[in-house]
Amino acid sequence: MNNKISDKDKQDWENFLSSDDKLPNKDLKKINKRVAQSKNIDLHGCTLKEANTLIKKFINHSYNDGISKITVVTGKGLHSNVEKDPYVSKDLSILKYSVPEFIQNDAELMKKIIEIRDANIEDGGGGAFYIFLKKKL
Repeated sequence: MNNKISDKDKQDWENFLSSDDKLPNKDLKKINKRVAQSKNIDLHGCTLKEANTLIKKFINHSYNDGISKITVVTGKGLHSNVEKDPYVSKDLSILKYSVPEFIQNDAELMKKIIEIRDANIEDGGGGAFYIFLKKKL
């Protein structure tokens, strides 16, 4: 093997290191190829405890089944009854915020997840989000 590095390779490397360009995330490219395998779950009407229990089971089953994308519909909280209770924060008790936080705080679930992001408008927009799962080893 030749240990000598050409001047062109050195220059290319220096240009790369000084550049502000970001490398593409290969994991996200894999997501786009596997999108065909997806499932949906609708958490409308669930209490926070019910929603957290359901989503944990759903993520685990989806991961084991080789699903790559989950669409979670939580709603926007517009019809939530928390407004009647002055001791409950209107913003923090809505499933839209609480369920993703629950998932992100569960280390075992996060080992199975590549990314969590807001859903496109056609899938529920602000009342839904996507979970992209890793491939089961």
